[in-house]
Amino acid sequence: MLVNFQQHINQHFPFLKDKKLLIAISGGIDSVVLTHLLHQSKFNIPLAHCNFKLRDKESDLDEEFVKEFAKKLDLKLHTISFPTDEYAAKNKLSIQMAARELRYDWFVKILEENNLDYVLTAHQKDDVLETFLINFTRGTGLEGLTGIPAINGNIVRPLLVFTRDEIHSFATENNIDWREDKSNTSTKYFRNKIRHQVIPVLKELNPSLMQTFDKTLKNLQGSQQIINDSIENIQRKTLTFDGDIQQLNISEIKKLSNPKAYLFELLKEYHFTEWNDITDLLNAQSGKQVLSKTYRLVKNRDFLLLSERMKDEGLKGEFKINKDDGFLKNDSLNLKIETQNLKLKTQNNNPKVALIDKDLLKFPLIVRKWQKGDYFYPFGMQGKKKLSKFFKDGKLSIIDKENIWLLCNTDNDIIWIVGKRLDNRFKIVKNTTKTLKITLQ
Repeated sequence: MLVNFQQHINQHFPFLKDKKLLIAISGGIDSVVLTHLLHQSKFNIPLAHCNFKLRDKESDLDEEFVKEFAKKLDLKLHTISFPTDEYAAKNKLSIQMAARELRYDWFVKILEENNLDYVLTAHQKDDVLETFLINFTRGTGLEGLTGIPAINGNIVRPLLVFTRDEIHSFATENNIDWREDKSNTSTKYFRNKIRHQVIPVLKELNPSLMQTFDKTLKNLQGSQQIINDSIENIQRKTLTFDGDIQQLNISEIKKLSNPKAYLFELLKEYHFTEWNDITDLLNAQSGKQVLSKTYRLVKNRDFLLLSERMKDEGLKGEFKINKDDGFLKNDSLNLKIETQNLKLKTQNNNPKVALIDKDLLKFPLIVRKWQKGDYFYPFGMQGKKKLSKFFKDGKLSIIDKENIWLLCNTDNDIIWIVGKRLDNRFKIVKNTTKTLKITLQ
């Protein structure tokens, strides 16, 4: 089958024509054969090799082999060494996951720096079967059983239709040399246990295992497509956006036949694990939340609010504005500060611009988050009002409230709810001679 590789590429990956490609090469048989096939097909293919420093001299010998191989084919080679053990320990990852993160992050960097289009990896059909069994053993949804995607963003895997035996036969018949990774024979790693102890038994029970696995995979992929189409329809009914925050309509989700299953499909890409807790949010009090490493889901009245933790948690602490400062900038806030000596007759109605009587200010001004018990005198109203009541009347979500900043005098009197409302005590009047103009950018 590999002799028809060019036809296979033309049929299934026509977009690769005239693109700038990068091949991930380990020195093993799969990546070496992929390189040979693409080289024969006249593709522009610089190589990228990672030395993970996991097998002492063997890792260095792999690197030397790849260097000689690239030289022989007159191909450009990118190489890098990683302290994989240290990275895994520091980030609390398995060695395999650490190596995966390191190499794919590096591949992206190479693409960007060299104006390349795609990374090609040498995964083949046996890898797909192994991944299927690993995910099945550990527990997964349907998507975890549908195999390794042939195209995933800028990662392309042209060999997925070919078996390890077919690749080995091609290499042998064409006198292609490669490096054997001795760790592949060890059952220390979970994948290798599947490869050497489980799959041989399955093939003994069913000599046509790879063919029947193909059929199963196609059936599962078809079912997954039906689910994807259904989820797109559900998203249109349940999902809206408020800036960067996704809002899931609770009443619409409750109408579904299996809310937990639909919530899993809607939220699985955000790395949540506590799916019972997420389902419980549907009937929880406002303010209850479930966290993943990078996202959080919060119950807020009639909606579940999804947002990135790095954004919605904002910055803590206080910031000072001195009398002559022109800006306050941080990751969450950007204020432009100007002094105007002109007499202004009217207050600006733009909530993102505060016009303040500078003579009433006590420097340094303080910018801080709101606290329970805070109150102010809303511009345009009589008397004072608690911020909690102001937020409730404005129907601010929990996340909205957490992102609120207050501009205060040194004595902690609130001057401005930034981007929302000025305090009546600091507004400009007829005899105001110096106006501090602060703009939220």
